[in-house]
Amino acid sequence: MTKSRLTIDPSVFDPDQADPELVALNRKIIADQKALPDPWSLPVETVRKARREGRGILPIGPREKNAEEIIHIGAAGREIPVRVFRPRDGQTRGTFLHIHGGGWVYGGADESDGRLRRMADNTGLTVASVEYRLAPEFPHPAALHDCTDIAVALANGYMNLPRGYLAIGGESAGAHLAVLTMLRVRDEYGMTPFRAANLVAGCYDLSLTPSVRNWGKERLVLNTDDIMEFVMRFVPESQSLKDPAVSPLYADLTGLPPALFSCGTRDLLLDDTLFMAMRWMAQGIEAQLSLTNGGCHVFETFPSAAGERSLDTMEAYLRRRIDIPA
Repeated sequence: MTKSRLTIDPSVFDPDQADPELVALNRKIIADQKALPDPWSLPVETVRKARREGRGILPIGPREKNAEEIIHIGAAGREIPVRVFRPRDGQTRGTFLHIHGGGWVYGGADESDGRLRRMADNTGLTVASVEYRLAPEFPHPAALHDCTDIAVALANGYMNLPRGYLAIGGESAGAHLAVLTMLRVRDEYGMTPFRAANLVAGCYDLSLTPSVRNWGKERLVLNTDDIMEFVMRFVPESQSLKDPAVSPLYADLTGLPPALFSCGTRDLLLDDTLFMAMRWMAQGIEAQLSLTNGGCHVFETFPSAAGERSLDTMEAYLRRRIDIPA
């Protein structure tokens, strides 16, 4: 069993010690969201369009002109686009499989171009981001099947992407799908190809952890109702929300790789990160926890010094894992 120790400084939860820049950012986000219409009062495609055009709450940077697009034909014969970023220096040591966030309903592989370009250049990993199908048009398990198809193709060398070192991760719904993908690749294909996971502010219990249930109406990127609305569109009514097939917090994690869990303490999904990191450690898998006092949900998306430090931590973690022999 791998020796793993998680140490948490209690001061990270003290609001009086929160980063003043993040406190100000949170106030602005709350005020900005109050000025926007309730997203659930609008058609899904209207919200998606506004998000793509940068009229949502999350900053959307310029698209990377040099990003490649690979089309993989999945197991069901469906085309699955993959957006690829290679290190600018031409040297690559492996591939990071990225799964974007957006509550399984919104988002796209091209909405994180700046951060993925940065990751490729700072880690030496080629970054491949999956354009998976979205709910409610395509509820679970459509997104998982798309992500699994790409993971298996990558591991088997069908993607023409470097395989010397494979890692996986994502943010929010993407972190959730990353864990489910690792589990499905293990259970249905007998493979554990990933040597590290970078999991940011994931939602791992779709029946709602206490921090989600107790958050309430205030919308700081997300609120309790938002999570419930996302889950309702993603999970078929016939499926239990505590089923490990949709809530990986309840899954057997045997064989999964070491992971870095990152989250802000003003994120309503905080308990998901805390609980899943503990489950990882209890399974005997190395886990590292990066908590940022005052950080809102996916605070790294917004410009701030704390966000830059969090991204630095993720990239340093991946570089260290690359150097550890398999």
